[in-house]
Amino acid sequence: MKINQATYLQSVTDWRKCPTPNKPEFAFIGRSNVGKSSLINMLANNKSLAKTSSKPGKTQTINHFLINESWYLVDLPGYGYASISKAMREMWTKMIRDYLCLRPNLQLVFVLIDSRLEPQKNDLNFINQLGEDGVPFALIFTKTDKLKETRMQRNVEAFKKAMLESWEELPPCFLSSAETGRGKEEICDYIEGVINSK
Repeated sequence: MKINQATYLQSVTDWRKCPTPNKPEFAFIGRSNVGKSSLINMLANNKSLAKTSSKPGKTQTINHFLINESWYLVDLPGYGYASISKAMREMWTKMIRDYLCLRPNLQLVFVLIDSRLEPQKNDLNFINQLGEDGVPFALIFTKTDKLKETRMQRNVEAFKKAMLESWEELPPCFLSSAETGRGKEEICDYIEGVINSK
């Protein structure tokens, strides 16, 4: 699948105010500063679609984009926020979890993992929570261009190994780079496959 059209629709803090759930929906989430907005812009062929920032916590709402007039892409706030209050963190956590558990047309959540890092506890905790809530997901390892391929592959394998300590099998996994376009075709084709299987 090629993304030919991507239109920003709205930003809300309550899942009940999301667009009418009449199209399949795919959400993107990850730790703050994982490169989520850059990845979304790369997939959509639009460098200014999702707002990027070097400061963690830029995305603070549930952001909907209409893709090819046929499905929704959702940009969610990050987790593991560095510099917000406990009250704000709890509010974001509830907002995200309500959306993930209650949005009826949500097909899949893409969880973004920074390929430069060894397994992070908050990534694993978030994934385990998705499992407990029965939310389908796939992993996208980001920033694969930022380190040597062997080192990156070692980090990815370490993450998979850490997951298998509590999971019987691994979800679909993708390697990506917003800089080089790596993973774009595979991720878009996977989304198309999910849509066509419904």
